[in-house]
Amino acid sequence: MTQTAGLPPLALYVHFPWCVSKCPYCDFNSHAVRETLPEARYIAALLADLEAEIAADARLAAGSREVVSVFLGGGTPSLFSPEAIATLLEGARRRLPFAADVEVTLEANPGTIERGRFAGYAAAGINRVSLGAQSFDAAALRRLGRIHDPDDTRRAAQELHAAGLANFNLDLMYALPGQSVAQALADIEQALALQPAHLSHYHLTLEAGTPFAARPPADLPPDDTVESMLEAALARLDAAGFVRYEISAWARSGRRCRHNLNYWRFGDYLGIGAGAHGKLSSFDAATGGGALQIQRSLRLREPRRYLSQQPAAVTRTAVTPAQRPFEFMLNALRLVEGVETGLYERRVGSGLEELAPSLRRLTERGLLVDPATGRLGATAAGLRFLNDLLVEFLPEETGT
Repeated sequence: MTQTAGLPPLALYVHFPWCVSKCPYCDFNSHAVRETLPEARYIAALLADLEAEIAADARLAAGSREVVSVFLGGGTPSLFSPEAIATLLEGARRRLPFAADVEVTLEANPGTIERGRFAGYAAAGINRVSLGAQSFDAAALRRLGRIHDPDDTRRAAQELHAAGLANFNLDLMYALPGQSVAQALADIEQALALQPAHLSHYHLTLEAGTPFAARPPADLPPDDTVESMLEAALARLDAAGFVRYEISAWARSGRRCRHNLNYWRFGDYLGIGAGAHGKLSSFDAATGGGALQIQRSLRLREPRRYLSQQPAAVTRTAVTPAQRPFEFMLNALRLVEGVETGLYERRVGSGLEELAPSLRRLTERGLLVDPATGRLGATAAGLRFLNDLLVEFLPEETGT
């Protein structure tokens, strides 16, 4: 099956909103488990949510769009049993066509994995895992509020290999409180020893509304140290055969995350679960010209409220033509190689000529590759100063 003509690839994101505890740097929609996890009830609610989402879109209801990737994120999806995950994936497959080579990712916390569980997840249909290692320094993990220790991550990686799930990602953070360049590089060395297929290497950021933002650690590394950490990581990962394909993502050959690539290429995705976001494109036949329509959806964030409404209450908003250039660039310019210029028109519904002044200014400043080459992409300097680059595409405020 091919995608409906002219529409982007379609992915499915499923949000699991519970964690054992809330980390002080985390601004995701996650909630500490206070009582027995409502596993069966939540899986049933997810499938009801998916069914209602399919019914709301004629092409989905007709089965004319296949799912190219599935991502089970959180929160901590690995709090749910392999049997529950199997029920979810089987139910989703009954409702939507999956591509023959569909990528199905499970986020897992090393501290929530019992022996043998990865084999169960593989049997359920998981073929890729993202493991939240964050660091291999026990003291750093404690300061980050993590519930696992470095040995938990090592055991989880061994379990992944034993289960035949060699396609796994390790999440690492750098610029941690009190961290030196040598310590940041030691984390990478220990991660490489576990033979992952993919590494996500994130700068610790102080997100609004988190305990770290309210009370920032006093010993965060200075900017020049952070820059040295990144340079050391780039050199070491390159030497290890990893290719940096996104601002924070490195992969071995053939192991780029297809689900995230779909986001960065402004693809479509269904979002189900508490607080999940979605994006769907369609063509408006009523206009006669088939104008591209883009709509975002948002579910209730609080798990108990989400569970009390089946199907879930959904807020839908249109992404206007004025908003689309920024949204496209916000995603696409994270990619090291950028995207072909033609993708802009196909995903946004208008031509690049409307951005000509901004593109020229950014090219002259050395932040953007010249679009005349047929690519839209940030230069090395543009990746370092991505926020400065993106400001050029912010829509002008309207209204009084």
